[in-house]
Amino acid sequence: MEKRTLGKQGLEVSAVGFGAMGLSFGLGPATDKKQAVALMRNAVERGVSFFDTAEAYGPFVNEELVGEALKPVRASVVIATKFGFALDPATGAITGVDSRPAHIRTVVEASLKRLQVETIDLLYQHRVDPNVPIEDVAGTVKQLVGEGKVKHFGLSEAGAATIRRAHAVHPVAAVQNQYSLWTREPEAEVLPVCEELGIGFVPWGPLGTGFLTGKIDANTKFDSNDLRSTFPRFTPEAMKANLAFVDMVRAFAARRRATPAQIALAWLLAQKPWIVPIPGITRADHLEENMASTNVSLSAADLSELNRAAAEISVQGARLNEGLLQLSEK
Repeated sequence: MEKRTLGKQGLEVSAVGFGAMGLSFGLGPATDKKQAVALMRNAVERGVSFFDTAEAYGPFVNEELVGEALKPVRASVVIATKFGFALDPATGAITGVDSRPAHIRTVVEASLKRLQVETIDLLYQHRVDPNVPIEDVAGTVKQLVGEGKVKHFGLSEAGAATIRRAHAVHPVAAVQNQYSLWTREPEAEVLPVCEELGIGFVPWGPLGTGFLTGKIDANTKFDSNDLRSTFPRFTPEAMKANLAFVDMVRAFAARRRATPAQIALAWLLAQKPWIVPIPGITRADHLEENMASTNVSLSAADLSELNRAAAEISVQGARLNEGLLQLSEK
């Protein structure tokens, strides 16, 4: 698989990464551990070198899973994880945000152990903490870089002003915000500031949290522990209305002899050479399908057609539930 570089510090990764969250958290029942480990190792064999996790996924168990799976191939992969949520010590439930310097250090030490690594390749602040100046956050990560515990600094769901302030203290290698053919908010301010400052961009939810694959319809029922069951865009009424968007992508994909998922990923890859999507992968067929997206080349005319068609369809429902939207910076 082709490689791309995130940021100006030379963080080279595969053009498509591996979002590991759904293997153990957030998208329904967890994948069998042996199958999950085998899937990640198969991904490495096929050229995927960029794996994304976080302490909050599970919590904790996703980092442990990623650590076990990638330990034998540590030299061949880049592992990204995240700090920044406050977790209930008894239940592990997210109770808010916490990016106090002491808390960052505590999380990093625990993540290093769970991931079975000496250094975290890319450490994101999972959500911006309004109670802690971003300069203090960036300064703490800068210290951790100096101590050899972290290599690169990232921000997740951050706005343009915060990105600028953080980058002024320590170079930001990557910003991870939700972005896809039907979630375009980063285009207004975040992508321009990333381009100006030389920061890579890592879209999470590049397949519309599954909807753009064409495998979800108004009759789809989500498990109670599937985060999408709380998203306004995934109510039965909204999904029924939003099928028009999927039909548009499906029709385009059919003409290109590709799948809707491959078109959605190819569209992202065509936006900028420093964009690296991380689709959630829980099955071998998903891995194969997503990897093949790097072979789909979209011309300027193709992109214009997709953009025009997308602009004509009104997507129904907010991208996240109200609680998660409040934790995301505009």
